[in-house]
Amino acid sequence: MKATGSAQRGNTLVGFILGLVVGLLVALVVAVYVTKVPIPFMNKGLTRNAEQDAAEEKKNKDWDPNAPLYGKSPANNAPADNAKPSKPSEPPGTAEPAPAASSEDPLGDLAASKAQQTEAFQYFVQAGAFVSSADAEGQRAKLALGGFDPVISQREQDSKIIYRVRLGPFDSKSQAEQIQAQLKSNKFESALIRVQR
Repeated sequence: MKATGSAQRGNTLVGFILGLVVGLLVALVVAVYVTKVPIPFMNKGLTRNAEQDAAEEKKNKDWDPNAPLYGKSPANNAPADNAKPSKPSEPPGTAEPAPAASSEDPLGDLAASKAQQTEAFQYFVQAGAFVSSADAEGQRAKLALGGFDPVISQREQDSKIIYRVRLGPFDSKSQAEQIQAQLKSNKFESALIRVQR
């Protein structure tokens, strides 16, 4: 009986090793097929034509290497929100008071133009951006326990829905900065977002 037991253990070990090797080979074949990676030593001498080069250049023309990071760090999302609305609205606002500044009070005109610019924007304090609505609800609940009144908004980015947890809107930047300071004192990370009305 001892011989049968040791033979069974030996067969089990051989079967396990054989199964492991077969499983690894199947995984390798599936990985090569799914990723369309050239098989080493088999696809020598593949060349690209001009159409493939043009397609690759077109694909990479507006490529943003940081796009996947925007959903994870709301602070990185703030410049993208600020850049688009501010470009069209700032040049007309600053171009009109400039001629009057030479003949009258330049500092008064500058202050008036700044006041017009701030009235054209609303401010939000973003306390997180999440891919999962459950994570966004969790952050909203934490903020509510801290005495804040956040709102969850959705935005499509890279064909994914991003759930943003925000406080606001605020009419002035100073109000938004006060709320941001309160969040920081309660150990919540946040970003200041400026949106054109």
